[in-house]
Amino acid sequence: MLSEQELIEGCRKGSRAFQKALYDRYCRKMLVVCLRYSKTTAEAEDILQEGFVKVFQGIKDFRQEAKLETWITRIMVNTALNVQRKKLYLYPMVDVAEINLPEEEMSISGIHFTQLLEMIQALPQGCQIVFNLFAIEGYSHKEIAESLGISEGTSKSQFARAKSLLQAKLLKESTYYERYGEAKI
Repeated sequence: MLSEQELIEGCRKGSRAFQKALYDRYCRKMLVVCLRYSKTTAEAEDILQEGFVKVFQGIKDFRQEAKLETWITRIMVNTALNVQRKKLYLYPMVDVAEINLPEEEMSISGIHFTQLLEMIQALPQGCQIVFNLFAIEGYSHKEIAESLGISEGTSKSQFARAKSLLQAKLLKESTYYERYGEAKI
């Protein structure tokens, strides 16, 4: 197996074999990242393809201050955001003055990863993007607001709405499991 440095150097030279090796090593993980920001697998695959084009074009400028996987993930997230940003004007992102959220925490141990991913994909577009950036990628609400061109309050309210919607879906799923005792995958 090629080292990270060998992959980088081979890709910098434009070697198709090294590009394929890099793609093969990271495509599955990056597809999961893209799926979190898309509504369909086809859309995620388009984002993945566009992202890897950017990776191969930009690898000559990769300064290796972070791991290669971290750098590629950042490119995939930014590519997904750019795709979604083009569509955001279609979806209203409004500040929600007050949202009532349940106080109790929920366990998601009985929920399969694919079901959780489908729940995230089913969120309204603005909620989905903010949820992924805040809860999964670790961005602050200030960073989210700046990158999406929204207010920090809108980011917080979209996250609260996403959390509330996901909790309701998880509660519904856990009720199903309690009644019927098996997954409906």
